[in-house]
Parts: sequence; C-alpha cells; structure tokens
Amino acid sequence: MSYFSRSLVALLPLAALPSCSDMDTNKGELEQTGQLLALSGGDAGATGACINCHGLNGEGNGGDAPRLAGLNAGYVVRQLDYFSSGQRRHPKMVWIADQIDWPERVRLGDYYMALSVPDAVPGADPLDDSACSAETVRLYHEGDAQRGLPSCVSCHGAQGQGDMGNPPLAKQPAPYLALQLDHWRSGERYGNPQMMDISRLLTDAEV
Repeated sequence: MSYFSRSLVALLPLAALPSCSDMDTNKGELEQTGQLLALSGGDAGATGACINCHGLNGEGNGGDAPRLAGLNAGYVVRQLDYFSSGQRRHPKMVWIADQIDWPERVRLGDYYMALSVPDAVPGADPLDDSACSAETVRLYHEGDAQRGLPSCVSCHGAQGQGDMGNPPLAKQPAPYLALQLDHWRSGERYGNPQMMDISRLLTDAEV
C-alpha cells in the first residue's frame, strides 16, 4: 500500500466525527432555551442566577421577587429592557440586566413563558372574590369613577391573567404587588402614566 493510501485510510475515522458546527449546535441546547441563564446566571455569574430570587420553577419568593413562570415572553424582555434603561430601579436587577444581551433576554422570556404556573405560589392565593372585602372586589372589577380610578380588570383581565402589555396579578405575592404600587406612587418606577396616577389615587389600605 502506498504512503498516500495509508494516509487516506488513517483519516477515514475522522470523517465520521461531527463537524465543528454540528458540535456547537448540540452544545448550545441549554443556552437556546434560556435554562442555562436561569440556573447559572450566564455572564452575571452564580449570584445573578434567576433561581436565587425567583425560585427553581419561577414561582417567586413570596416577598419582593415576583413569579416569572407563565409570564408572557415579551413582557419579561421589556422589563429587562426597563431595568437597563432606568425605567425600573432595582440595583441588583439593573446589574443583572446589564449583563444580558437582547438575544439572551428573549431566550429567558421564552423559557419562563413555557413554565407552568405553580399550583401554589408563596405569599399568593388564587384570585378569589370571596376572600376579599366587597370594596376590594368592586375596585378590582369596576374601579371608582368618582375618583377617576379605572378597574383593574380593564388591563389585567377578569382573572388577573394579564397579557403581553400588562402583567398577571393572579398568583403574584401580595407584598410584591403592594411594593410595585408604592414604586409607581413614588416615581421610583415610571414610564406608565396611568399606573402612576392609579397608585396615587389609592389609599394605603386599598394598596
């Protein structure tokens, strides 16, 4: 066998290996779903991993960290953009958002939208009118025309389900929702004039 033939035979097993592009595609499966970012924090490092505050299944922490599971992907991406631009102010979230580029934000949004809303969310009960005062139920479903308060239903849905432009209120921790209303009221969170007005028309007890 000639030298050329021997060399060709030696190289044949290498031809059976996947190409570099194929290996890169397979290796990137976790990155493509956003799961790696949620679990590890990506460039933000372990301290910036979403699960530290939002839970392993995106259920939130029952306090100041909201449920992410089941949120509309576009809403998640927009909130990360707001943290980067200063429309939402939370030192840790601003820092994390600055480490995540736009494609990674989209992958995170898709990942959390695909997660099922947990049956039990810390600090939150299913939307149940019977558990609320008649005045609270009226404000949620009807608002208060005399004060210029629109109903919550008009933007957040009869079941608090939300949509792409408005977040779900159902199965969100009550302390988190109250904190956001306080942020709208103080101007710490801005960019939505209607929410700023609503928060300032509500009494502390109503919040």
